[in-house]
Amino acid sequence: MSTGGTVLDEASIIICGDREQAYGHPGKNLNNIADQWALYLQQKYGQALDLTGEDVCWMMSDLKKCRQINASKRDNVVDAIGYIALIERIDE
Repeated sequence: MSTGGTVLDEASIIICGDREQAYGHPGKNLNNIADQWALYLQQKYGQALDLTGEDVCWMMSDLKKCRQINASKRDNVVDAIGYIALIERIDE
C-alpha cells in the first residue's frame, strides 16, 4: 500500500489509522504481545523475562530488517519505521 508519499508518511497513516482501529491502542496490544512472548520463553527455557511493549517494537523492527536483507521491499522499511514510532505511543 504505497500512498505516493514518503515511507514516513505511509508509516504514520498505518499506525494511526486502520491498524489501530483493527487491533486497538498500540500500547495495550504491544504489552499483550510482550506478555505472551515472555510466557512462551519462560515455559520453553524456564527463565522469567520482563518484556515490554517497547521490546516488541524493537524486535519487530529487527524482523523487518532481516526481511529487508533477504528481499528489499518498501513494506519492510515502512513497517520498521512504524514499529519504532509506536514506542512513543505505548504510554499514551
